[in-house]
Amino acid sequence: MLAVARAATAGISRKRPTRLDDGAAAVEMALVLPLLLFVLFGVIDFGRMLNTQITLTEAAREGARAAALYQDADARVQAATTNLTGVTDTVVACPVGGSVAANATVTTTVGFTFVTPLAAFASLFGGNLGSSVTLTGKGVMPCVG
Repeated sequence: MLAVARAATAGISRKRPTRLDDGAAAVEMALVLPLLLFVLFGVIDFGRMLNTQITLTEAAREGARAAALYQDADARVQAATTNLTGVTDTVVACPVGGSVAANATVTTTVGFTFVTPLAAFASLFGGNLGSSVTLTGKGVMPCVG
């Protein structure tokens, strides 16, 4: 029985990689891993940044709508940005007496900080992100006469 098994595998040779190939996978991983982490961290932080930007723009529109209706724009902005901290707003309200040609304008601002070490990885690739970015949103509504 053993002779049959040896005869069946006689034509198959198992080749072990040479010593030159032993570290190739480690070198390839060392070259590709920083780029892979940079892309992963970028997807995470820029997704969060986009969500923050959309929230700021929505809050600015809500504030401008409130200011156009002579309501408290700051309270409306703060209510729309409950998931963000440190949001500031600048309100240019409608003139008293109403003017159809005038606009109510609200600008919201917040400092966005990265949660991943994206800035450190960006410096490896020649970029300069810093640890935080200032995001702004703007909303404009015509005044009700």
